Amino acid sequence: MTFSPPNTLEPALPENVSFAPEWEQFHEQWTNLYRKVAYKVNGKERAIYPLGLEIVNDQRFFTVGDPQKYREAFRKVFNIGAVAAGATVNTPHGITNMTSFTKIEGTAVTVVPDYRPLPFSSPIALNQNIWLSVTAIDVVIVNGAGSPNITSAIVVLEYLKQ
Repeated sequence: MTFSPPNTLEPALPENVSFAPEWEQFHEQWTNLYRKVAYKVNGKERAIYPLGLEIVNDQRFFTVGDPQKYREAFRKVFNIGAVAAGATVNTPHGITNMTSFTKIEGTAVTVVPDYRPLPFSSPIALNQNIWLSVTAIDVVIVNGAGSPNITSAIVVLEYLKQ
């Protein structure tokens, strides 16, 4: 079995390493190992989701016109309270200098109870959809009139800044 492209899977770091007893060789081995570890760690996305705080999430996005330059991505998480069927809730996000969103997503818990992705598209009726959007100042959730009441929701925004 082959994979395409060939760089889809990258090699793991070795779990056991033997270092040379001579200082110069040890120093070279240690430096190379440290570079590999730093490269792997720095290439991972930060898996922290603090409530209401803007963090750099360690994602790096391209810059149009300059493929060698990357832009840092940011993350902000919101805990949204109840949203009645047929209602709209606006939650101020407080994000400034944002140029574009890379992710707008979340989950909602309903009174059924069930757990729904945000946005939610009902396979049964359009009036059961749950709309999630972001304006210049708010996170907006619109709960369809035929949808059950939402008891709580978590919204995650990831974005680029100037």
